[in-house]
Amino acid sequence: MTTGTTTLARSRDELAAALVGQDLTPTRGRPHRRAVVMTMGALHAGHLSLVEQARELADHVVVTIFVNPLQFAPTEDLARYPRDLDADLGLLTGPGLLGPDDVVFAPDVAVMYPGGDPVVRVTAGAIDEVLEGAVRPGHLDGVLTVVLKLLHLTRPDVALFGRKDAQQLAAVRRMVRDLEVPVEVVGAPLVRDDDGLALSSRNAYLSPSQRADALALSAALRAGVAAADEGPDAVRAAARGELVGLDVDYVALVDPDTFAEVPDDHAGEALLLLAARVGSTRLIDNTALVLGAHRREERS
Repeated sequence: MTTGTTTLARSRDELAAALVGQDLTPTRGRPHRRAVVMTMGALHAGHLSLVEQARELADHVVVTIFVNPLQFAPTEDLARYPRDLDADLGLLTGPGLLGPDDVVFAPDVAVMYPGGDPVVRVTAGAIDEVLEGAVRPGHLDGVLTVVLKLLHLTRPDVALFGRKDAQQLAAVRRMVRDLEVPVEVVGAPLVRDDDGLALSSRNAYLSPSQRADALALSAALRAGVAAADEGPDAVRAAARGELVGLDVDYVALVDPDTFAEVPDDHAGEALLLLAARVGSTRLIDNTALVLGAHRREERS
């Protein structure tokens, strides 16, 4: 079916027909023919920025909307996760976003997993043993399994993922490299609200007072960046100092490729990652920084 000028596919057959119907012969000066943006719905400006970047990179865009049960633990908020397909479609068909040759694929669980929960799944390996993987066992395995299935179904040249989920992005990149998946993975910039809070569908769960408390995460990142010249220990301490009063899962300073904690004498690029609960809502955030720049200049 069509919504406005964009095709909405709910089944595998509808998706296949929509992709076959795309005119892939002309290129409008873009480097790719088809891009995919994978979402769980409850769309916000961060998702739309991914679609805008996909529009710049490819002639045709596929947006997937699927709340993937494999990446939720039994204690997590699968049933509570916000779902509003009509609202999502309204956002996606706004000016400069999806057009007549683009597709929204919004399957249900039976379409994605017709035989029930898959017996064979993708494992994130060592990346799933730290941080999000340690706090949410099996989460990244569930993410990679659905990402690989959606890559097979949508057959894109390029796939865009937000950098807010930095560990997820690293896991997807490693999967694509290790399993020889023929797709380019692009990490898109993290988008923040005017007050500095990283955009997330889970922000809708926050009360006004909780939202104010949640600003401690972005404050912690700023404090960590300000301490970067003093080394890893100073960065971690500065970030933790801004999170007093929150239920903190982790404050980590890691190598961007391996996600291993950087050593105390590390100088160079690193990722500062945070996870904390505000009320019952779990939030994550991160920023890139360069450690020990002044010390490196002194040694040179």
